[in-house]
Amino acid sequence: MPKRTRFTTWRPLATAATAALLATLLTPAAADAAPRESRPVHSYDNAIREAVWVDTGLDGDRDGRADRVAVDIVRPREPARQGRKVPVIMDASPYYSCCGRGNESQKKTYDANGDVNQMPLYYDNYFVPRGYAFVGVDLAGTNRSDGCVDVGGRSDIQSAKAVVDWLGGRAKAYTTRTGTTRAKAAWTNGKTGMIGKSWDGTIANGVAATGVEGLKTIVPISAISSWYDYYFQQGAPLYDSGPEWLSDYVNSPDARAKCAAVQQRLVDGAPRTGDWTPLWTERDYVRAARKVKASVFLVHGMQDLNVRMKHVGQWWDALAKNGVERKIWLSQTGHVDPFDFRRASWVETLHRWFDHELMGYDNGIDREPMADIERAPDQWTTSKTWPPSGTRAVTLRPDRGAQAGVGTLGLHRGHGTRTFTDDPALSETDWAAQIDKPTPEKAGFVTRPLSRDLRLSGSSEVTVTATPSTPTAHLSAVLVDIGPATIRDYADAGEGITTLTSRTCWGASTAGDSSCFKETKAKTADVGYTIVSRGWADLGNHASDLTGAPLTPGKRYTITLDLAATDHVVSEGHRLALIVAGTDKGLIDPPADKPELTVDLSRTSARVPFVGGATAFARAATGAAPATPDATLLDGVRDPRTTHRVPEGSQ
Repeated sequence: MPKRTRFTTWRPLATAATAALLATLLTPAAADAAPRESRPVHSYDNAIREAVWVDTGLDGDRDGRADRVAVDIVRPREPARQGRKVPVIMDASPYYSCCGRGNESQKKTYDANGDVNQMPLYYDNYFVPRGYAFVGVDLAGTNRSDGCVDVGGRSDIQSAKAVVDWLGGRAKAYTTRTGTTRAKAAWTNGKTGMIGKSWDGTIANGVAATGVEGLKTIVPISAISSWYDYYFQQGAPLYDSGPEWLSDYVNSPDARAKCAAVQQRLVDGAPRTGDWTPLWTERDYVRAARKVKASVFLVHGMQDLNVRMKHVGQWWDALAKNGVERKIWLSQTGHVDPFDFRRASWVETLHRWFDHELMGYDNGIDREPMADIERAPDQWTTSKTWPPSGTRAVTLRPDRGAQAGVGTLGLHRGHGTRTFTDDPALSETDWAAQIDKPTPEKAGFVTRPLSRDLRLSGSSEVTVTATPSTPTAHLSAVLVDIGPATIRDYADAGEGITTLTSRTCWGASTAGDSSCFKETKAKTADVGYTIVSRGWADLGNHASDLTGAPLTPGKRYTITLDLAATDHVVSEGHRLALIVAGTDKGLIDPPADKPELTVDLSRTSARVPFVGGATAFARAATGAAPATPDATLLDGVRDPRTTHRVPEGSQ
């Protein structure tokens, strides 16, 4: 029977001091009643800090012995003394020593005994006093672990899965990296929740896709769902290097000396042609969504140009198809943790989520709205389901307009052609800024001004029929909201936030591990247009998403580009635009040639999910067309920054 969907909302956050006071005032009878919230009644300063090394069963570095991954643990001392077992919150990461975690790039530090002194982020500070253990796992090949980083492959995933198995009594661990003294996890009840941003959240996705027993929930933040889609989209390269660069970046010095064979396999298995290989199949968690047993609380920035929103749409849809219990937050930021764009509500919601999923508390979070969506900076709305019920894909068609080179977008089939020349020096911001001007590097099409708000929710696709002039060609398709707005400045270095000097505290602290973190505020921009969704493809992949082929100049080809999921309201008076162009500077690499492409408008269309479907679009797109489009240059955010090769915003 399908699992029911779980939802969430928030309420004002109680301080740790208030919660502790309430705990002391409870009568024994009240304390025995069914709890609705875990409370900070355990000593963080006196918590048990220890390290174990879990046997992964692999020998990635080929040194003749099974790899062991380092597991640093912070857990409350009191439950162990009372014979009570606790659930686990786990973050498995490659970044604990090389690069750091969070907005302040914190790294693990250790005491003289080799036990963790500072555990990055606030999870241990906040949750250990509330009766959880926190476990920080060094992926194989990083920090104090054996093995090699293989960028989302078997070694990465087994690094964390083996720890979940050990917590459930199904794997071996040792008290030292090379010793024979066994360590057992007799202190845990075997219920584990995984959390993490970017690569860490990606590992949570991958472990959940194994169906491992004992993993009750995952909270992937800005996470990858298929590694192919981190490096390519439908054959178009998103970066100028492959996973071997990333592996070398995070491997420990010891791993770099031993992992040449793994590095070579990454090179051989990820050709720059963009063709799908078995390496990508191993790293595609979407195809294994049917195995997921854990609930999923997914968080992502809709303007994330590092781990792009395509990862959200395909993962979310696959989870829904397989009846997985889900919840989602979508912000206007780029690659940013919710702790840094909505701190109080986030900590409160995460607390309630883990209490429900790992403690079993009936706190009502499963009966609240599924989705939280940021409509404007710090302005949030909720949806009972996501995408909302009544959302239907509508086929929009581009056509020639009254002004040469400035097209229209509506429900009726277009006629004629539009021709543009790929200019790798220009990006989506250049195209959108001149939407009302004929320019040689784009084909742009715009609706009439809307007579009412129109909401897009979900993933779009654009089918383009084009004739190239060269053997290679890349395509970009972009949906744009044309109209004034104040948005988070996702193209700024902070990707929508500004870090302040003041701090707030979230949990208990010790001399070596503070729970106090720098506050942030929204970094905004006043714009004349907003990019809503994007997609890219190599036209050589017209016959298959998996493999490409050279094009015959002068021959017509049809390809459907997948556009990233989003949730956006085009306001009354605004216009919705579709842009088709070549290289999107900073977001895809250019083809070998500089093609001219002629688009057949009668065979080109966009399928866009609108709340209310075709009826909603028809009612909204009835505004009077301006007598003469305003051809002034529209303001937007700056050009997309050179994209990260590291799936972590602080790098």
